[in-house]
Order: sequence, then C-alpha cells, then structure tokens
Amino acid sequence: MGDRGAMGGTGNMPRESKIFSLLALTLAISAGFLTPVPAEVSSYSHEFAAQSVRPRITVHPRHRPGRYSKRYCRSWLAREYRVSGPVIVPQMQCWWR
Repeated sequence: MGDRGAMGGTGNMPRESKIFSLLALTLAISAGFLTPVPAEVSSYSHEFAAQSVRPRITVHPRHRPGRYSKRYCRSWLAREYRVSGPVIVPQMQCWWR
C-alpha cells in the first residue's frame, strides 16, 4: 500500500497534535476574557443575599471602663417602612456604667 512509518500513521500526527493543542489553549484563554451575560435577578435571590450579609460592629467606649464597669443595653422593636411594606426590626442602644 504505502509507507506509513513505524506507528502505522501518516507521520503528520505530532504536527496535528500541536495545532489542536494550540487551538484548545487559545480557546481556553479567550473564554476567560469573555464577560458573562447578566441574568435576570429575581426578588427572592436579592432578599436572600441581603439576609446573608451580617454587619460587624466594634464597641469603642468613650472612656476606659473601670474594672467593675458593666455594659447596659436597651432593646426594642421598631417599624421600618420598606418597598415591600412595613417591617418590624430589632433596635439596640448600649452604654457603659
């Protein structure tokens, strides 16, 4: 039939393999630069995201409290008006004595 080399192929396989590898690498790199199309954000996912972020507070007393100082807090429920309607939220005020 013809001379196909020691592996039984046509002899161009390493060259084709390099071309396909280069093409795959180029596609992978260019896919990283593409920006995703923003999906429609439902109100449910927005509300869930808002609840997952917890605020962090740091207490800095105005004066250095003494050895036997106590922190007193007053808490209450307050009505806040939101787009979805009135919501009851906890409020707190603290001080040192």
